[in-house]
Amino acid sequence: MFSPQPFRLAVIGSGPAGVYAAETLARRPEVKSGELAVECDIFDALPTPFGLIRYGVAPDHPRIKGIITALHRILGRGDIRFIGDVEFGTDLTFEEIHERYDAVVFATGALKDADLDIPGIDLEGSHGAADFVAWYDANPDYPREWPLEAEHVAMIGNGNVALDAARMLSKSADELLRTEIPDHVHEGLAAARTTDVHVFGRRGPAQTKFSPLEARELAHPHGVQIVLDPRDFEQITDAEREVIRADKRTDQIFATFEGWLAEQQRREAAGEEPTDAHGGPVTRRLHLHFWHKPIEVLGEDGKVVGMRFERTKLDDGGALVGTGEMVDYELGAVYRAVGYKGSSLPGVPYDADRGVITNEAGRVTTGVGEPIPGVYANGWIKRGPVGLIGATKSDAVETITSLMEDIEAGVLEPAEDRDNDSVLRLLDSKGVAYTTWEGWTALDEHEVSLGAGRTDADGEPRPRVKVTEREEMVRIAREGASA
Repeated sequence: MFSPQPFRLAVIGSGPAGVYAAETLARRPEVKSGELAVECDIFDALPTPFGLIRYGVAPDHPRIKGIITALHRILGRGDIRFIGDVEFGTDLTFEEIHERYDAVVFATGALKDADLDIPGIDLEGSHGAADFVAWYDANPDYPREWPLEAEHVAMIGNGNVALDAARMLSKSADELLRTEIPDHVHEGLAAARTTDVHVFGRRGPAQTKFSPLEARELAHPHGVQIVLDPRDFEQITDAEREVIRADKRTDQIFATFEGWLAEQQRREAAGEEPTDAHGGPVTRRLHLHFWHKPIEVLGEDGKVVGMRFERTKLDDGGALVGTGEMVDYELGAVYRAVGYKGSSLPGVPYDADRGVITNEAGRVTTGVGEPIPGVYANGWIKRGPVGLIGATKSDAVETITSLMEDIEAGVLEPAEDRDNDSVLRLLDSKGVAYTTWEGWTALDEHEVSLGAGRTDADGEPRPRVKVTEREEMVRIAREGASA
């Protein structure tokens, strides 16, 4: 038997992990039947909702950004309250949340680049791909300028982030005008001197981590030639090819690579000039290198001038091993895209090695593994930066199941006479210019109207143009909410 007093939940982070955690609780049979009353607030440090979907996905991926439509539908129902531009630990402390909510779910994701511990990684011209993504997605907490003077650029990694960043570096800026790319990003990419982007993976073409669609999209931009090294395919045995054909995703990606390589070799044999996928002239090249383990970033006068790799292979047991052969490349910039890492939160137990909040099945635990009543985690900050949206949904089911078990066991009980708006009065008293769902819809409409007043390279209206300055975002949101 549940208490008639509403159970109040705070969720920290409004990306998919946060929204799905709140939605999973709202869709529980006990809540839908009215047996358990729930009030839920979702907080975000940014003035806008949707987290990594708004600020971590390449702007030329409308299919992925379409996830925002689903998240928008959930938050737009009105039973889950959004409160943005609130920094956990300063604007709102753990103690202040505990006073006003019966439980909290941390869903802050993983925004920082994982480390690549090799000599020279800190040289000028060495960057984290996550920082580059935040720049071209116009995250207001990142600088508006980005150095793009290097002609030859390395992208270290074989995941979707590496491919997104490589595609953005090699794609013509005008092609991006059909997206929501802001003016300063378009201007920066248009002035970029990049001619060659090199993507390096430690394993072979059959062990890449990206999707078939991501692979095919690499060749779509006008003016881009895909360049492959035949040697990277020569060491693949007949037995390995059988394994490749047995997995649909791997087979599709490998077939794409082999198709590109066959066309490349045909043109070379015929003495034909290379073209892009549309038959047009080549202005930029995207090189895909496999079997390359990063050894050292080479520098002169404190700046990147190249990179050293060791050629690798799979041994008889399928383990990756070095061959001892070293290869150097002349480069002007290096981007590491070897994964994300979650950041610690004030007062919340954290595993620095894994970059996650310590937890068991979503229950946040102390250093000795004891659950902390009423404190939970979901998404990448719970399990690490692996998996896609589907995994985030299943994470939410596990976390909310743990929360419900704690309610049913009497570990959590709704406090009496909680005031739903006390958190807003607290923020007002601190002078925090928080944003609301109504404010977001006003900002959303404003950005769409900005796009409608601009045209892309084909003269078509743009879908939207992002507002990039935090103060301007907050002003538009708060004025729109009070209108």
